Amino acid sequence: MAAPSSLRTNPALVKKAGTQSTDSLANVPFPTGNGLGCAVLPLYGDTLIYPQPMTGQDDILLPGNAPGPGTYLSWPAGLVIDHTTGAIDLTTSQAGLKYAIGFVAAGSTDTCMSTLILGGAAYYDSLYVVADGGTRAVPYFDADPSAGNYCSNGNGAGNGCKFDVTGSAVAQNVAVNNSSGEIDLQKTLDGNAKTGGVFGANPVDGQSVITSISYEVKKGSNNAMQQIQVQFVYYSSLSVVPASLQLTVNTRLNNVLNGFMISTSGNPRPPLIIIVRGR
Repeated sequence: MAAPSSLRTNPALVKKAGTQSTDSLANVPFPTGNGLGCAVLPLYGDTLIYPQPMTGQDDILLPGNAPGPGTYLSWPAGLVIDHTTGAIDLTTSQAGLKYAIGFVAAGSTDTCMSTLILGGAAYYDSLYVVADGGTRAVPYFDADPSAGNYCSNGNGAGNGCKFDVTGSAVAQNVAVNNSSGEIDLQKTLDGNAKTGGVFGANPVDGQSVITSISYEVKKGSNNAMQQIQVQFVYYSSLSVVPASLQLTVNTRLNNVLNGFMISTSGNPRPPLIIIVRGR
């Protein structure tokens, strides 16, 4: 469910200084305690919030209660939150992620914690070996992989799903299904005889390309325009993929599949899609 409309408010309440990843409070470490028993816990109306269509302004969400003066924090990076008011800019935050929101009341050192999921599409951080049939990257929604792809099974258009609305992905030779959001990795890698695929005609190991996929989904967000950036990384064979990169991808993937936050530090966006041509 979306939060009550009374929690949506004036965009001026959010400081437009950029995302939390560039904020002075961005490197505050994740608390060791759970902080779930605090009486001043900020509440946003629901644990699953969807951005809504807006004209000429951002969609802003305020806490529904009044926990008093203090400092608001969030993990991982990607949630655009005003550290004084707790106002969240849903339009410019990274969707499809589970966040932890912390509140430290004035005069206290305790961090009260709550969880918020910003609804939207995401792609798994994964490694795909094309030679072994790893040719399809599918989206999942609302930080819940168990729910499957709402837009797949041939009914994406019927469900109001549109992907690569602006055409920015196909312009980079990324083959996105316009109704399901699935990415054909074989076509994305190979492209055409003249220009090659997303990495060009002659890709080299470690080459990286970031593309932006715009999308609209009727469920929850009522066709609000959203976007997600995806980072593609190329390797010719599995043996040359750095172990550190494989560890990053596997850790993020396991966290998502087990219902945890992708990360409690750093920025887990864009998702990493490693395309490996062969063994």
